[in-house]
Amino acid sequence: MELAFPAVVVIGAFFTFLYFVPVGLWIAAVASGANVGIVQLVAMRLRRVPPSQIVNPRISAVKAGLDVSTNELEAHYLAGGNVLRVVHALISADKAGIKLNFARAAAIDLAGRDVLEAVKMSVNPKVIQTPKVAAMAADGIQLVALARITLRANIERLVGGAGEETILARVGEGIVTTIGSARSHKEVLENPDKISKMVMSKGLDSGTAFEILSIDIADVDVGANIGAKLQIDQAEADKSIAQAQAESRRAMAVALEQENRAKLQEAYAKVQDAEAQVPLAMAEALRTGRMGVMDYYNLKNVVADTEMRHGISKVTDNEPKE
Repeated sequence: MELAFPAVVVIGAFFTFLYFVPVGLWIAAVASGANVGIVQLVAMRLRRVPPSQIVNPRISAVKAGLDVSTNELEAHYLAGGNVLRVVHALISADKAGIKLNFARAAAIDLAGRDVLEAVKMSVNPKVIQTPKVAAMAADGIQLVALARITLRANIERLVGGAGEETILARVGEGIVTTIGSARSHKEVLENPDKISKMVMSKGLDSGTAFEILSIDIADVDVGANIGAKLQIDQAEADKSIAQAQAESRRAMAVALEQENRAKLQEAYAKVQDAEAQVPLAMAEALRTGRMGVMDYYNLKNVVADTEMRHGISKVTDNEPKE
């Protein structure tokens, strides 16, 4: 029992030493010329930095001929970056002859962009395709265009530069403007490259993280006759307005006719009222002596004579003419 306790202590101390001093990593670093000291490995453990996350990328960088210090790698890890991806991006950029230092690569990685993918895209440009863009020419015919854009990553503008969505939006806007400025849709169908030339001349890649190498119109289809539809809709609207105005005029005429009828009935009622007052007035005149009996009979004779003449004239008017 007395010998077991020191043995346990020695074994525990040995494993603690191996935890703080990863001998395998140290040997690999020394063998590759990466020069990572034991004290640095212990310090990494104390700072809760996995030594393998720093030593292995440094070994790759040294073997590729790049001078990247452990302090830089460790600082990037502590900042939340992907150390291995940054080192691989530096190696790829160096082999491709692209100027890229560790500080810029680390900034691109911390900005949330895939720095390794950006380097690959600088060497091997990427082709993206726009969705179908519909626009109307001056003659009212709609055209639907589809474009393919060849992009190359711009390392200098990766931090703060706009992404692919901006490129697609700008190219779509350029296609709409170009088609809209064409006098006829036939001009666009005859020369589809006119769209790509005009769009390319606008410098759409300014302020973005990419450089546009080419814009190729993959397809142009004829869509609907928007101009004719607009004319039909306008004609329908004019027809509805005319019908509404005619209905308004008819309603006004009906109202005016009803008003005139009411006035005529009112006037007729007044005439009947006045005629009803005539016998009373004559009776009053006879009673007061302002009219004699002979005057009354003479008046009746005149009325009868007038009615007879009126009847004769009607009969004469109704006889057929020879």
